[in-house]
Amino acid sequence: MKTLPYRDIVTATNLTRAGSLTEATRLIQAALGGTTAPVESPLLKTVTAKEQARGFFARTYRSQAGTRAYKLFVPSGYNGQLCPLIVMMHGCTQSAEDFAAGTRMNELAEEATFLVAYPEQTASANTQKCWNWFKRGDQQRDRGEPSLIAGITRQIMHEYTIDRERVYVAGMSAGAAAAAVLGATYPDIYAAVGAHSGLVCGLAQDVRSAFAVMKSGDGPRRSPETDVPIATIVFHGDCDTTVNKGNSDRFADNLLMPAYAKRIEEGRASGGHAYTKTVYTDASGRSVLEQWIVHGAGHAWSGGSSAGSYTDVRGPDASREMVRFFLAHRLAE
Repeated sequence: MKTLPYRDIVTATNLTRAGSLTEATRLIQAALGGTTAPVESPLLKTVTAKEQARGFFARTYRSQAGTRAYKLFVPSGYNGQLCPLIVMMHGCTQSAEDFAAGTRMNELAEEATFLVAYPEQTASANTQKCWNWFKRGDQQRDRGEPSLIAGITRQIMHEYTIDRERVYVAGMSAGAAAAAVLGATYPDIYAAVGAHSGLVCGLAQDVRSAFAVMKSGDGPRRSPETDVPIATIVFHGDCDTTVNKGNSDRFADNLLMPAYAKRIEEGRASGGHAYTKTVYTDASGRSVLEQWIVHGAGHAWSGGSSAGSYTDVRGPDASREMVRFFLAHRLAE
């Protein structure tokens, strides 16, 4: 049986949902016959134009758990080919546009041809627009905010040609903690996690315990959800007074497997901060964790742009390093 092209499937689906069954049927018949569908419906033209769109535009996801807006960046080099997807979780008080500007992730997506999604927290869910990583109901699979972000991810995977083995999630501060939750609860979706100035999953259960662990950097060791821990890259400034640097150590503590090899590198960004990079690898040489401690940096995205909030332009470039780390890992590993 002949397989319909992906774009024809999407277009036919949208036509059906809109009630244009005749146009959808003609499109399918023409595609199966190897000809171009002679459909002149205005709806079809609108749908096709949308699917071909490149750039940065607004989307919405709805489910029983609620509704969240998000921004999606589709690079100019995307033409329906198999591409990676990175989901970026902003920090408190930030917006999708602000986070995109500060991390410059869209620029890297344009270079390497991958899609980037920026879910946006609502003020009604949290007055400071923080992701609720510290609530029990938002730390579980198929519940609360994790289900919403996973839903956004799946929606993009359904509508675009996303490589299911190369889907990643990263975040800043509360967004980094939320990204860690997603890595723990949806290891079947996300191949790797990026956490900047964040915390591991499960250290807090309410606002009080959240502030305590943010201040102290202490917390219980948590057993991994799977035998193979999700690959994670961590960035943290050692002068961070919002989220204690000790929280970055919890990512290594929670590996619970002393057999991992450990390598430490020292360096300095050109004209910027010095850093210590610790790499943990398994017996096969696979990088399981990279921990970057940026010396002299505070609660800010390392190497980010001053066009966004909570950034430190003096590097090293966290966004570029995360992309490098992500693209070296696949879900099937």
